[in-house]
Amino acid sequence: MKGLSRFIFITLFLAFYSCKNDNPTSSSDDSEIRDRYFNLEKTGWKSRMYTQKIEDIGFTATEVPIQYYLLKDLGTQDLKMVDSLYEENKRERIIEFVFQQDEEKDLLAKDFTGMDYTATVKYMSFGLDKDFYIVTSKKDTIACSGVTFERSYKIAPYQKVLLFFSGIDPNEKIQLVYNDFLFRKGTLKFKFKDPYIQIAL
Repeated sequence: MKGLSRFIFITLFLAFYSCKNDNPTSSSDDSEIRDRYFNLEKTGWKSRMYTQKIEDIGFTATEVPIQYYLLKDLGTQDLKMVDSLYEENKRERIIEFVFQQDEEKDLLAKDFTGMDYTATVKYMSFGLDKDFYIVTSKKDTIACSGVTFERSYKIAPYQKVLLFFSGIDPNEKIQLVYNDFLFRKGTLKFKFKDPYIQIAL
């Protein structure tokens, strides 16, 4: 009887222990995901800026990882959901584009655009998407699918828009092309030399 009791005790102990460690990869996956998020935060994706200056206006393009916006929106509580959303949207590209005048003057003023202030704001909000496109390393041309103009109401010394592009392989090298009709500075090209850095979550 003692032997049977001992056998049952050992069996229950092993069953309990194996249930407890039933999914050992789960905690290591979570830890790995957290490490990758930490690396995304610390890698300094903003250092991937490309700036061109024409006369007194600087034009800066920065490719922003989609995960950055997902994590900013959803937080870090459920990183597996963030990963799932990234997988659904990994063929999207977001580029932050900033216009800034050397003396920090308001670029939306008529002196720079030749248009009324209200017309310039409308153009930045609804017409600017036609001025941007991406050329991939395979020579595909992809039009801008949308623009979000971040109004600063003359508080910030720059104007910023977010550009959205769809249907691009996440490993594809890209070049952003901007035909500047707003300030009449010609065509500007921003080549993102390295393949887009995927941060797997």
